[in-house]
Amino acid sequence: MRKKNTKSNRKKQFKVAALFAGCGGLDLGFRNAGFDIVWANEYDKTIWETYEYNHPHTELSKKSILDVKSDEIPSVDGVIGGPPCQSWSLAGAMRGINDPRGKLFYEYIRILKDKKPLFFLAENVAGILSSAHIDSFHNILKGFEDMGYKTAYAMLDAKHYGIPQDRKRVFIIGYSKDIGKVFKFPEPTHTNGNKAPEELFSEKMLPIKSLKEAIGDLPNAVPAKVKNKPNNFDEVPVPNHEYMIGGFSTIYMSRNRKREWDEPSFTIQAGGRHAPLHPSAPKMKKIEKDWWEFNKRGEKLYRRMSVRECARVQTFPDDFIFKYEGVADGYKMVGNAVPVNLATVLASQIKKDLMDYCKKIK
Repeated sequence: MRKKNTKSNRKKQFKVAALFAGCGGLDLGFRNAGFDIVWANEYDKTIWETYEYNHPHTELSKKSILDVKSDEIPSVDGVIGGPPCQSWSLAGAMRGINDPRGKLFYEYIRILKDKKPLFFLAENVAGILSSAHIDSFHNILKGFEDMGYKTAYAMLDAKHYGIPQDRKRVFIIGYSKDIGKVFKFPEPTHTNGNKAPEELFSEKMLPIKSLKEAIGDLPNAVPAKVKNKPNNFDEVPVPNHEYMIGGFSTIYMSRNRKREWDEPSFTIQAGGRHAPLHPSAPKMKKIEKDWWEFNKRGEKLYRRMSVRECARVQTFPDDFIFKYEGVADGYKMVGNAVPVNLATVLASQIKKDLMDYCKKIK
């Protein structure tokens, strides 16, 4: 793969290209770990302003990945990104590799083949490991292996790494065979005690982070304007601290949507209609299978978590500002992102391995 070469290679900051970047949660996590995100690609025009505002030093390509030629991407040490996941979702149609969006994984492989970075990281939903898709998944892994990468994959639950949220996602990390090792996923650091598999956890672990820790210090949020348009900057107490208004569908009411203050959040999804309820509301009442109701006496207290509250749960800092013309796009950007702090955990281990490799080739 990459030549074991010069003094400049050993001293430089590791450079990264981000594919399917979204608003850049994964990118920010890598940046926090000391990587330089020099180039990114995102095709969704509703995201461009947010990405450019929060990553001003990164060149943003706005083409479809299908139209991006590999020589347009600068020389980098790593490629990161999460190809669109709807095709692999257990909640969706599960078309997988038969869906044009699923085939975008092969565009990711094409760029790796051409750029030959030292490492890559790809993220996707848990459904990619389902029985319906496992053969396609192993074909994707074989594609990585055939290009000279030693790969490791794992399904991680973000709450076990200090993220205040139940969120299971699959991560694939590959190292060039030049590095001479396989990525080892960091051990979990947080647990909910005897409810967790004993073989994974130790007594030294920290408790799962709660909604109280994540959003308890925020002032009251404000509702979005008519047609779920955003408020003016001076109308929200904290940037993006507004919530989607409107009714709750029968699908929404088919299960519990409320967690208590001392619990982690439900998964933050890429849509405001299904955002979790704020923990200050009363408990929902189960009527029967797939049928829940709000407590009539406290019905006015039920609201969706705000865009900023969801961003806090995804461990975005408050100075990461989401730009949108409709509140739904704010929720979409937040929910599609990799939790920033989880990205930092993985990036820090990758950086350590790269530093060890650089010392070895001196």
